[in-house]
Amino acid sequence: MKPDNKIKLFLVDDDAVFLKLLEIEFLQNADFEIETFATGEYCVENLSHNPDVIILDYLLNGIDQYAINGIETLDKIKAYNPDIPVVMLSSQDKIEVAVNCMHHKAFDYVVKSETAFLRLQKIIPTIFQYKKLEKELNWYMEMMQSLNSEQ
Repeated sequence: MKPDNKIKLFLVDDDAVFLKLLEIEFLQNADFEIETFATGEYCVENLSHNPDVIILDYLLNGIDQYAINGIETLDKIKAYNPDIPVVMLSSQDKIEVAVNCMHHKAFDYVVKSETAFLRLQKIIPTIFQYKKLEKELNWYMEMMQSLNSEQ
């Protein structure tokens, strides 16, 4: 997170109305710094802005049928920085889609529904708790390796 404690959030969705509603919900319910993108290409072009979390639509072909989809975008994000947590968002309520997203290293998968925003609100703090635990575990493992190498 940034020193001013604002979470930098990227929202990526080709549905302009849904994207705006999501942005408004986040801004009304917490202190986020938000950037919105209608395509995966625009998101990838702006990764140098160092988002803390990305919420990414699965399909992304509503504006340009030849635009890269959410999985391709996810792969490009992970190639740029594998530590950026990405939550996939889709109207596809199929387990195969969710599993595919997780295989591509998404942090979580949320189905677009009337409860989607509530789920997203709960996932974001979980991401930071997970990152904190991961950092502590890595520190512990390094200490153990250091102790073992001294013996």
